[in-house]
Amino acid sequence: MINAVVWNEFRHEKQKDHVAAKIYPDGIHATIASYLNGVDGVNAETATLDEPEHGLSEARLAKTDVLLWWGHMAHGEVSDEVVARVRTRVLSGMGLIVLHSGHFSKIFRSLMGTNCSLGWRNDGEKERLWNLAPDHPITAGLGEYIEIPRAEMYSERFDIPEPERLIFVSWFEGGEVFRSGCTWTRGNGKVFYFRPGDESWPVYHQKEVMSVIANAVKWAAPSITADTSRCENRKTPIEAIAPKT
Repeated sequence: MINAVVWNEFRHEKQKDHVAAKIYPDGIHATIASYLNGVDGVNAETATLDEPEHGLSEARLAKTDVLLWWGHMAHGEVSDEVVARVRTRVLSGMGLIVLHSGHFSKIFRSLMGTNCSLGWRNDGEKERLWNLAPDHPITAGLGEYIEIPRAEMYSERFDIPEPERLIFVSWFEGGEVFRSGCTWTRGNGKVFYFRPGDESWPVYHQKEVMSVIANAVKWAAPSITADTSRCENRKTPIEAIAPKT
């Protein structure tokens, strides 16, 4: 069983006059977790910004195989201590899936080592998400592309390190393109950035998008977990060292 935690700052959905309150009345995190709990082999829970320790205590992270991260308007409110805690867990083997505007989160920027900046426009235009890696586990069951009727546009240049694998590229109705699905390895952990999911549009109610997220959870689950945060003093050599004269 893969233990996943869906983290969401949960701010837009609490604003009664915001469209997100109608699209995701229980929060984006609840919508994603509900879908994942219908996937064989996955157990999904949620955590939000305003919980103690943002819902990401040492004990909870120790039991988490894959963490999904959605944030937008409150990146700066995330505790540096919690970010460091999550980073350590990723380097030790926990998978991390960063969704949409999570590109500007402290944890993603920390792991990428770049600004992770981009261009954007939110006119609700059509997006065509092209599948560049039909052989990859993240795209299992998908066709050539996913068409999203209305979405926020993200455009290049996306200031990220070269992906180890480029999974999706988006074309938008206004003519822009964007690297919308990218993977990296950080330490023992797998990282996947997936662009779709603005809070103003019902993207997480679209089956194909959720299928990608479910596939990514299975892909990102750790194959090895080891604490890599310490430098070990290996006092006892594997073989005898000859005396030096």
